[in-house]
Amino acid sequence: MFIMMKNTNSLQYRSRFIKALAKELGFTDIGFSKASFMEEEARNLETWLNQNRQGNMDYLNNHFDLRVDPSKLVPGAKSVISLSYNYYTEKTQQDHHAPKISQYAYGKDYHKVIKKKLKKLLSSIQEEFGDIHGRCFVDSAPLLERDLAKRAGLGWTGKNTLLINKKKGSYFFLAEIVLDLELEQDQSTEDHCGTCTKCIDACPTEAIDEGGYILDARKCISYLTIELKDEIPNEFQGKMENWMFGCDICQQVCPWNRFSSPHSEPKFEPKDELLEKSKKEWLEITNEVFDILFEGSPVKRTKFEGLKRNLEFLRKN
Repeated sequence: MFIMMKNTNSLQYRSRFIKALAKELGFTDIGFSKASFMEEEARNLETWLNQNRQGNMDYLNNHFDLRVDPSKLVPGAKSVISLSYNYYTEKTQQDHHAPKISQYAYGKDYHKVIKKKLKKLLSSIQEEFGDIHGRCFVDSAPLLERDLAKRAGLGWTGKNTLLINKKKGSYFFLAEIVLDLELEQDQSTEDHCGTCTKCIDACPTEAIDEGGYILDARKCISYLTIELKDEIPNEFQGKMENWMFGCDICQQVCPWNRFSSPHSEPKFEPKDELLEKSKKEWLEITNEVFDILFEGSPVKRTKFEGLKRNLEFLRKN
């Protein structure tokens, strides 16, 4: 249990108290940044959107002012608490010829699991520091989560555009609490990708810019299998590497993920049936089996029809 001389007005005390609580709740890492307008990130986002790299994710065009300024999400906001939550597992699907699912979707929906923990953390902060107002977010609001996490020192933006941590890799979810409590800001981390181009070279659809750091979502397998509601363009036949929901290729080849360690969250554990299904069983999956197998899972987002579309596309390959 965290113990230190109590002084609720001390920024150092506040920071240490909150970080200790976050660790107790199972968060992998935590850092603080100022809730303010993100000028450089706003320019980068505007350029990316103007190039239509977001594909049919039209929601990314909405609430631009909120997306680049977290202070607008909570009246009087002063700080953003950025947190990460590990989901890495060494468990894999047993049939190497079976259509593949991204690791993040192996277990229960991370939105609900992590949101519950965020609310506990915010409640404890309010109990300790008084009349504090804040909001919790897990990939559920117009927030530049990766950039805020980078500002808070949780890692750097890799050439694959994911947040990478030198000691933990990149297999983690991001979450935030925006609140009107002043906190000791953490220092951002320098880029450690160097001259490595493994993620760029490995991407079968060439979704990552040749110089890295820019992703064309329209070519990303995760986008094609989850976000895209239309038919998958024929130009991607033979390039999907057997992924039916999401994609982990750019993480699998990233040298920093040799430091990834298995998570300890029971709710992220995959069902045995998911790991044991054969290629034939996946291709013949029924709506009833889909509903049972993916109850409370992120895979529900694509719905049965979407998964069948993906499987049919892979079948053609």
